[in-house]
Amino acid sequence: MTASTAAQIGSARAWLLASRPATLPAAAVPVFVGASAAINEGATLRPLVFAVTLMCALLIQIGTNFANDYSDFHRGADHEGRLGPVRVTQSGLISQKSVRSGIVAAFGAAALLGLWLAWTGGWPIIVIGALSIVAGLAYTGGPFPFGYYGLGDVFVFIFFGLIAVTGTAFLQIGSWSQLPLILSVPVGLLVTNILVVNNLRDLPTDLAANKRTLAVRLGDHSTRIQYVLFVVVSYMVPLVLAATDVSRRWLMLTWLTAPLAFGLSKTVMGGLSGRDLNPILKRTGMLLLLFGILLAAGAVIGRS
Repeated sequence: MTASTAAQIGSARAWLLASRPATLPAAAVPVFVGASAAINEGATLRPLVFAVTLMCALLIQIGTNFANDYSDFHRGADHEGRLGPVRVTQSGLISQKSVRSGIVAAFGAAALLGLWLAWTGGWPIIVIGALSIVAGLAYTGGPFPFGYYGLGDVFVFIFFGLIAVTGTAFLQIGSWSQLPLILSVPVGLLVTNILVVNNLRDLPTDLAANKRTLAVRLGDHSTRIQYVLFVVVSYMVPLVLAATDVSRRWLMLTWLTAPLAFGLSKTVMGGLSGRDLNPILKRTGMLLLLFGILLAAGAVIGRS
């Protein structure tokens, strides 16, 4: 991006770019699914707890996006030849000092709201919140940026799947339950697939920047297989649940999105690369959103 182009983008729009709105379903969907799983288990929805949980999840995601923008620039992973959307630190749209302040503001607000959730849910919520913020900062920052060592996929699955879904349900139910844990698997896998496409697109530039993502370690073809495998397992979970328990049959609503999932899998295996994967990245996020909405709806309709 040239200086003249950067100057044409206002401050508000620059911060909107930095927050990466397309990634926010990755934070919101696990909360909706977790709350719906709790309802399926017999809990009565606590609207204020749900709203604060959702806000915390979004703030942590935004803070993580700010931190990644800042850290990737300083580690040389972001440069003028990058294949993805504009990064505000690298392009100069927002000063480095302001981005640092944005990181503190987002995570600070999440921590303050999290204190109220901790008062409601107890010490497990303190642990979850603290680990989530640390992971957001350490993804591409700190002495061991795990995103640079092939661990990004694992952490995304754990925090956006297992922890986000089960933690949300815990706040609603007041105890740990089996269904939220099971439903966290497809959610976590589909969120991770957003990262898989992102890293597949950036594979050449990440390799040049010595950013050893899992895609760099696996290689192009195996990364495409990873994407398809995650899609298949995601759809098998509601299928198995419905086949083993008739009360869970409404979870099969997720299969309404199967044509989109099949089309995306076919396209990914077809060999698209570089900037041509940007539309696939957006559609993978859309798949997560639609799948998550239907999974949550199926859980609510099939309430025990």
